[in-house]
Amino acid sequence: MSIGQSLAEARVRAGLTVDRLSEVTRIRQVIIEGIEHDDFEPCGGDFYARGHIRTLARATGLEPAPLIAEYDHTVGGTSTPRPTEIFDSPRKSIEYRRPNWTLAMGVAVVIVLIFAFVQLAGGRADDEKETASRVAPTTAAPAAPAPPPPPPSSVAPVSKAPEFPPGVVVTITAVDGRSWVRAFDSRDKQILETILDKGEAKTFEDPTQLQVQVGNSGAARLNVNGRDLGPAGEDGEVVKRTFVPGDPVPQMRTSASASPSPR
Repeated sequence: MSIGQSLAEARVRAGLTVDRLSEVTRIRQVIIEGIEHDDFEPCGGDFYARGHIRTLARATGLEPAPLIAEYDHTVGGTSTPRPTEIFDSPRKSIEYRRPNWTLAMGVAVVIVLIFAFVQLAGGRADDEKETASRVAPTTAAPAAPAPPPPPPSSVAPVSKAPEFPPGVVVTITAVDGRSWVRAFDSRDKQILETILDKGEAKTFEDPTQLQVQVGNSGAARLNVNGRDLGPAGEDGEVVKRTFVPGDPVPQMRTSASASPSPR
């Protein structure tokens, strides 16, 4: 499967049109359509083509590295040289690597002075400890008696049931990379569609039910009704979860048994 076919299928799995993908990535539609047909001329060069491939892959839940490697292998692009590699002259590089003996001698002198100071301070501390041991009394004070043990309680402790909010509260945080998120309330109305950058979080709630779809779900972490449920899915996977009030753990297991499908 070519680079363009991989990106096009990932976009369809994520439920995104070319127009919507252009809005969230700020890449022109003509460039996206060209890349999906393995035409990289509209990108304007290898450097920009790699950047567009990387952005489109992350937005649709793919790992960018294999696609960049495939681009370098098939198109034959090379990395753009750094400015220092272009403008630094050989003479400047040679002069920069010459050893600075004056600095080395200064560092050596400082190390010797620090070592001498540490030895002197350590000797004074040993003298003070020896003097204190001679002056201190040799008889130890009697130990205080141990307090009596508390009387056994006849009432067994009551375990407190976990408390959950009256409705449904879902927080999605992108912890290991970018993640695409879409959410629907109990009336099946879409209330959110966005791409979370690494470290960004979104919280939404409903009195009875919330449904979320997460792209590149291995990079996103779910917190439902105050309980951390861990990663929403696997890396590169698009998942769909439905939550209601109460303990979200059984709901998470039930939802995970069904195959996720984007709207």
